[in-house]
Amino acid sequence: MTSSAVEVSGLRKAFGEKIVLDGIDLDVPAGTVFSLLGPNGAGKTTTVNVLTTLMKADGGTARVAGHDVATETKAVRAAIGVTGQFAAVDELLTGQENLQLMADLKRMGSGDGRRVVTELLERFDLVESAQKPVSTYSGGMRRKLDLAMTLVGKPRIIFLDEPTTGLDPRSRRTMWEIVRELVADGVTILLTTQYLEEADQLADRIAVLNQGRLVAQGTPDDLKRQVPGSHVRLRFTDVVELDAAARVLTDATRDDDALALRVPSDGGTRSLRALLDRLDEYSISAEELSVHTPDLDDVFLALTGHTHTHTTEVVAK
Repeated sequence: MTSSAVEVSGLRKAFGEKIVLDGIDLDVPAGTVFSLLGPNGAGKTTTVNVLTTLMKADGGTARVAGHDVATETKAVRAAIGVTGQFAAVDELLTGQENLQLMADLKRMGSGDGRRVVTELLERFDLVESAQKPVSTYSGGMRRKLDLAMTLVGKPRIIFLDEPTTGLDPRSRRTMWEIVRELVADGVTILLTTQYLEEADQLADRIAVLNQGRLVAQGTPDDLKRQVPGSHVRLRFTDVVELDAAARVLTDATRDDDALALRVPSDGGTRSLRALLDRLDEYSISAEELSVHTPDLDDVFLALTGHTHTHTTEVVAK
């Protein structure tokens, strides 16, 4: 596999006169979590459908695991796993039978198939429920089984389309731990999610789509620093130090009750160093320093013009 698990250049897709993807570029490093964010209709699902060979693009190029998605579809499909928004499990079968079915479809030998099924049941904490029909499973158990089925063929790149939609907070965090373990094993995850906290917790890099265009890309912290509102909060031991600092830092906002100053800053190391050097120049010491940046909800609003909500809950961090 190349150092880039997924490479996209100038990807375009339209349905009639409606342009869904308008020339997007993506580069997903191997062994990382890459998250696609965007309001409904932004192009997230279409991007995933193109990259997983379920849909042909109208223009541009895309390579997954080093293979062209348009001309090497079999090689792409052999390298990837896909877990959709809704668990694709057979409710009439048991958990073990669902996994064994996937092993048979992958044409594994009987011995290898049984070994893989056993390992996955243990890994996803499904041993006790392995012989029960999936119809009796909770939502979190179904999602775990669905992801386990995706892993039967040991894909090195996994597309997770809203994997925790509808799960309770505990089940969601269990899925997060599973994702982190997969990445630690070298698996690449391309994640679409409705939960901004999920992207913030899991993603090494985030791409924000809006109306078919890539409007921002970077680490979660990079994106937060792009939004106005970042600041450094300095708290002092007494009003004398506060007064002295306020005279030096003329752009700061003062909070007399808290003996604190709020100083506009991008939160980067260079600006922090300059701020501390300036205080030191005037022999001013702050008792406490903290950096405050906008959260991903602020980023989402600034970049897309949408307040990000989910169908069942507000997901601002």
